[in-house]
Amino acid sequence: MILCITEKPSVGRDIAKIIGATTKRDGYLEGNGYCVTWTFGHLCCLKDPADYVSSWKRWTLGSLPMIPPRFGIKVIDDKGIQRQFEVIESLIKQCDKVINCGDAGQEGELIQRWVMQKAGCEKPIERLWISSLTDQSILEGFNHLRPHHELNNLYIAGLCRAIGDWILGINGTRLYSLKYSSDKGLLSIGRVQTPTLALVVNRQQEIENFVPKDSWELRTKYRNVVFTSTLAQFEKEEAGLPKVEELKNLPFTVTDVSKKKGKEAPPRLFDLTSLQVEANKKLNLSADETLKTIQSLYEKKLTTYPRVDTTYLTDDVYPKCGQILNSLKEYSDLLTPLRGSKLRKSKKVFDNSKVTDHHAIIPTGVAPGNSLTKAEQDVFDLVARRFISVFYPDCAFEQTTVKGEVGKVQFKTSGKVITDQGWKFVYSSDKASADRRESESADDESDDGGKTLPSFEKGESGPHDPFLQKRTTQPPKYFTEGTLLKAMETAGSLVDDEDLRESLKANGIGRPSTRAAIIEILYKRGYIRKERKSIRATKAGIDLISIIDEELLKSAKLTGIWEGRLRAIERGEYSAEEFIGNLKEMISKITLSVLKDNSNRKISTDSGKK
Repeated sequence: MILCITEKPSVGRDIAKIIGATTKRDGYLEGNGYCVTWTFGHLCCLKDPADYVSSWKRWTLGSLPMIPPRFGIKVIDDKGIQRQFEVIESLIKQCDKVINCGDAGQEGELIQRWVMQKAGCEKPIERLWISSLTDQSILEGFNHLRPHHELNNLYIAGLCRAIGDWILGINGTRLYSLKYSSDKGLLSIGRVQTPTLALVVNRQQEIENFVPKDSWELRTKYRNVVFTSTLAQFEKEEAGLPKVEELKNLPFTVTDVSKKKGKEAPPRLFDLTSLQVEANKKLNLSADETLKTIQSLYEKKLTTYPRVDTTYLTDDVYPKCGQILNSLKEYSDLLTPLRGSKLRKSKKVFDNSKVTDHHAIIPTGVAPGNSLTKAEQDVFDLVARRFISVFYPDCAFEQTTVKGEVGKVQFKTSGKVITDQGWKFVYSSDKASADRRESESADDESDDGGKTLPSFEKGESGPHDPFLQKRTTQPPKYFTEGTLLKAMETAGSLVDDEDLRESLKANGIGRPSTRAAIIEILYKRGYIRKERKSIRATKAGIDLISIIDEELLKSAKLTGIWEGRLRAIERGEYSAEEFIGNLKEMISKITLSVLKDNSNRKISTDSGKK
C-alpha cells in the first residue's frame, strides 16, 4: 500500500479522486492500492520551554536566555489533532511507501516532515511537487515524483526559520515583558514582527516630526501651456517677485522642440506580495483577506500555487499559455487582438533562472464557474488581466520636450502622447485602473509631467505671463497594508522600479506566505490600528519600539540579512549551524544588555497576560 499525506482534507479528496482511492475511512480515503490521509496544517510544533527544563515554565529573568542543547518537536495538544496524528502514524506503519503531498513550499515541507519524523517513518518517501490542483497537474506530478532528499535543504531552511523564531520570540518576549512591563502585561517580541512594527513607528514619527518648508518656483504661461524655469527655487516669495517683473515685458521664445519615442512594458506577473499590494490598492482587501482568497482560488483549481516570491514563468509553461488564455471566455474582447499571431514570449516573463520552486501566479486553464464570492471574482480578475496583458505589445508613446527662454532665463515643459495603447488596452475597461490613471494624469499635469502639448515651432515667440508657484514639501505618507508589504519585501527600501524590487527581494523580511500573518499579529497585539486605509502605530507600539535599544531586534535591514541567509540555506550555500549559532549569540548579547539597563523604564499594556 502507498500512503499519500496531504496538508488539507480538501486536497486529499482531489488527489484521491485522481488515483482511485474512493472508499471513505475514519481520517483517510482508500482504494486502488493507495491510502490518502491529511494533516490540518501544523500537527506538530517545536517543544515549549518547560518540555526541556521544568523550571522554565516559570517566567524569570534568571532563566534567560533559554537555549535547549537540542530542539525537539511534539504533537500539538488538541484532541482532534492528536486523533488525526494517530491515524497517520498507524497508516505509516502499514504502508510500503509514503508520498509527501504537502503544499509545495518551505512551510509545507516542514509540516509534513515533522509529522513523518514524529511518527517514526522509516519507509521510502517520494515528493509530489505541483503548482496547481488541476487533474492534469496532479497526474503529471504523480508521473514525475521527486526524490525525498532533493528537498532536504528546503526543510532545513524551514527548520532554521522555526528555531530562529523560537529563540528570539520566546526569549525576547519573556525578557521585555519581565523587565519593562509595569502591569505584568505581555510585550510581544518577534524576529519579523518587531522590525515590521519599527517600520510603522519610524514612519509615523517621521510624519509627526515633519516641518513643512515653502519655496517659490518661477513659471510662465505661454500659449496656455505652463513652462517651468531652470532657476533654483526662491526661499521667500518677495525674493522672486523682482524676477517676475523683469521678465513679464520680455518675449518668450521657443529655443528647441524635441520628440522622443518610448515604450512601456506590461507590468510583471503577480507574486503573492505584489498581488496583495494590488488588491489592497484596488479592492481595499487586507493582506490576510487576499491570501485567503487566492488560496481558495488555488484550492478551487482556478489559479496556480499562491505562496510564491517570483514574477516569472518557466519556458515549459509557454506552450500551455494559449490553452489557458482560451479558457478565459469572459475576456474574449481582450483576447481577440492576440488571435492569429504567435504569442509574445518576453524574457521579463519567461526566465528559468528566476524560478526555483514555483512560478508566478496565473490562471490554470480551468474556467471559473458561478459559485465564486465577490472577493474571489475580483482577485481572479486581477490575475487574469495581468496574465493576458503580458502577451500584448508594449505601450508606445511619444515624449515631447519644449524649451524656451525669456531674456537669459531658461524654461522647459514636456508632454506625453500615447501612440499605441498596447497592453494598457487590457485595463481600459477596468474602472479602478481607469480612475487611477485619471488621478495620475491629473497629478502629472500639475507637475508638468504627462500633459498633451499643442504644436510648437522652434524660433516662434510671443507674450507670456510669468508667475511664482508656491511649493510646500510634503511629509512621507502613512503606510497602507500594501505599502507596508512592499517595505517588508525590500527590507524597508520603498521602490517602484520593478527590476530593483526584484533584486531587493532576496533580503526582504518574512516570507510571502507569512507577511500577512505578521501584520495581523501586530493588530491583535494592539501595536497598530487601521485608520481608513492607513496603518497607525498605537501608544503601546510606539512605547515598545522606543524601549528597545538593540538594533538587531528592530532593524529591517538586519532581519533582511537573516532572511537572505535562510534562502542561502535553501540553496545549500550557507550553514544551518552557523545561522542558529548566530541567533543564539545574538539573544545572549541582547539579554545581557537588557539586564544591565538600570533606567527603570516601564510600559503599561493590557494587550495580554502571561
